[in-house]
Amino acid sequence: MALRRKGRSPAFFSHEFFIQNHVDIMSVLIACFLLAFMFETTANGALMFLTVQHNITILPEEEGEEPVTVYEYGVRDCATVFFYTTVAIVLHGMVQEHILDRINRRLHLSKAKHGKFNESGQLVIFFLLLFLGGVYILSFEEFTTQPSSLWEGYPHNTMSGSVKFFFICQLAYWVHALPELHFQKTKKEDLSRLLLHITLYLLHISAAYLLNLTRLGFVLLVVHYFVELIFHVCRIFFLIDEDYQRGFDVWAVLFVLGRLMTLTMSVLTIGFGLARSDNRRLDIATGNFNTLPIRVCCLTVVCLGQAWMMWKFINFQLRRWREYILWHANKKKQLAPRPKRELGCENGSPRIGGAIVNGKRGKSL
Repeated sequence: MALRRKGRSPAFFSHEFFIQNHVDIMSVLIACFLLAFMFETTANGALMFLTVQHNITILPEEEGEEPVTVYEYGVRDCATVFFYTTVAIVLHGMVQEHILDRINRRLHLSKAKHGKFNESGQLVIFFLLLFLGGVYILSFEEFTTQPSSLWEGYPHNTMSGSVKFFFICQLAYWVHALPELHFQKTKKEDLSRLLLHITLYLLHISAAYLLNLTRLGFVLLVVHYFVELIFHVCRIFFLIDEDYQRGFDVWAVLFVLGRLMTLTMSVLTIGFGLARSDNRRLDIATGNFNTLPIRVCCLTVVCLGQAWMMWKFINFQLRRWREYILWHANKKKQLAPRPKRELGCENGSPRIGGAIVNGKRGKSL
């Protein structure tokens, strides 16, 4: 985010200067790419960063039909991911400064809640945009109407432009999250947790993209992002009001259903569907990775990932249950009736004529 300058400005090109002005620096870099796109001599180079690369035009078999453009993955995708990583850094700073910081100043959250609110706020916007975009793309693809298309016709080494751009955005966002840990000055106790999450996202998305499992990966990402969206929305409401608990019950049901759907579709696609057209040898030239060792590795990674998420989920629910029991017990103690005092006595001393014997003098009734 673009931090507000307080007091003395840091020296130019110093470490602190770069942290405070990293959004402005990335904005200038984006402007340079857009400016280069306007000149003929540099347009081709800038085009490699700004647009989706490795396109193939398929000519129609019958007259009257329009040619279809599909895309493969390649080395030039790294340039596109780099450009959209800078875009993600700028958007991150804009959301932080113009939305989240303004809300934080009104809510007056504690320092512990402040970091969690910023994390969930950023992820809610990201998950919402990509979930809506994923649902929109699914309405044009055949993944939902024909589930067998997830494995039939493998290798799926070509994809539509919208699906490829979806994966480019995924990779760019999670790559941008790595330097943001430094820019946001993340606490040491949160660093390992966030690094693990970012690494797992990059591992799964990259594997689906490079192994030509984009159809399966696309559907699973849309399902996963919807569940994560509900969780972070509930987390924001909980940080604002700690008595809010209802949304977590809805999220718990969706989380379990999401894990079951992920396991079911992965086993059905990788374990059964692709096993029918098994390849004995790895064919990198055609992008066919349908061999037994690779399928076993993919299923192992998916199953271990889902088991780890369920383990964290069970621990989270147990902690919530223990906190609820403790809160309920404290509430019972507060509402428990106090023992009645004897008539005509106050603090254990008999009252006579408005005065207290063996105690301090009191007001008369």
